[in-house]
Amino acid sequence: MGETPEAGAAAASETAAQRPILRVLGGEALSPPPAWMMRQAGRYLPEYRAVRAEAGSFLDLCYNPDFAAEVTLQPIRRFGFEAAILFSDILVVPHALGQDVRFVEGEGPRLDPLAGRAEFEALKDAGDPAVMDRLAPVFATVARLRRDLPDETTLLGFCGAPWTVASYMIGGRGTPDLAPSRALAAADPALVDALIDRLVTVSTDYLVRQLAAGADAVQIFESHAGALPAVPPGEAGDALERWSFRPVARMIAGIRARVPGAKVIVFARGSGLEGHARVPEATGADAVGVDWAVDLAALRARLPAHVVTQGNLAPETLIAGGPALDAAVDAILAATRGTPHIFNLGHGITPQTPIAHVERMLARLRG
Repeated sequence: MGETPEAGAAAASETAAQRPILRVLGGEALSPPPAWMMRQAGRYLPEYRAVRAEAGSFLDLCYNPDFAAEVTLQPIRRFGFEAAILFSDILVVPHALGQDVRFVEGEGPRLDPLAGRAEFEALKDAGDPAVMDRLAPVFATVARLRRDLPDETTLLGFCGAPWTVASYMIGGRGTPDLAPSRALAAADPALVDALIDRLVTVSTDYLVRQLAAGADAVQIFESHAGALPAVPPGEAGDALERWSFRPVARMIAGIRARVPGAKVIVFARGSGLEGHARVPEATGADAVGVDWAVDLAALRARLPAHVVTQGNLAPETLIAGGPALDAAVDAILAATRGTPHIFNLGHGITPQTPIAHVERMLARLRG
C-alpha cells in the first residue's frame, strides 16, 4: 500500500523541522550559523543576467513562475545557501492594487504617485478578488520552488512593510529622505492611516498565501524605517511605532491567526540600535534583521538570549574582500556566539560584488 496523506504530511513536517534556518528560528544556536544573502538572486550573477535578458521587463520576470523559480534557484546551486528567498519585488502589491508600476532600466521603479485621496480611492479594495488573482503567479512560483529545492533548504517568502510600500506609492519612486510620504503624513495623517490599513490587510493575505503555497517562513522588509525618527516608546510623536511597528505587529498577528506558529523575520533598516532592539517586543517577530550600521555585539547585549538575529555584514565589506572581509565575518561570529543567528548581509548584495568574494565569505564562515 502507498503512503497515506497523513503520513506524507508528517514526514514533510519532520523534514522541515530539520532545516537549519528553521532550527535557528526556533531558538537553536548553530555553529557555524546558516547563511543566505538579501538579493542573493540578482545582477552579480551572470546566469541571472541571462534569464533577465530573456524575460523582458522586470515585472514579466517576477510574474513568470518559470523564470522566477530559476533565478531563485541559481544562488542555491552555486553557493549552497541554507535558504532560498522567493524572487519577486515588494512593489507587486501596489501593482496588484491597481497602481501603475514600471521599472526603468538604470533608474529603478517608477509609480504614478498617490498624491491625495483621489488616487487612493482609485485603488482596488483589499477584499477585491482581483488583487490576489494578480499575485497568483507568485504563489505558483513558491509551490514550484518548494518542490525543486533541496530538502534541507528553507524557503523564505517576503513582502514590504506597509510604511515602506506606502512610501513608494506616495512618492512614485525611492527618494533619499522620503519627503513626499512624510509630507503627506503630516498634511493628511488619516489618509496615510487608510493606506497603511489597506496594505496591512493585503500584505497579510499575501504572506499567508505564500506560506500556504510552501514557504517555510517569511521576511517583512521595512527598508525605510530610518525615515521615521524614534522617540522613547509610548511618547507622543513616536512615528516609528505608529507607522511601522504597529502595522507590522498587526500583520504578524493576522498571519499567526491563520497559520499558527508561522515564523517571521522583520528587517527595520535604518532604525538604529534602539529601533532594532524594540523589534521583537513591538512587532512579535521571531528574528531581527540587523542592518550594517548597528553594533551587533551591543544589540545582542540588549536582546534576550533566545531572540534570533540575522545579518549585519556590510555589503561594501563583501565588495572589498580580502582580510577585511575575513575580519568582519569573524566579528559577527564572535558577537553572536552561543545565540541563535542567521548569517546575512546588513542590506542587499550589490551588482559589482565579485563572486569570488561570496565564496571566500562562505569558506570563512563554514571553516
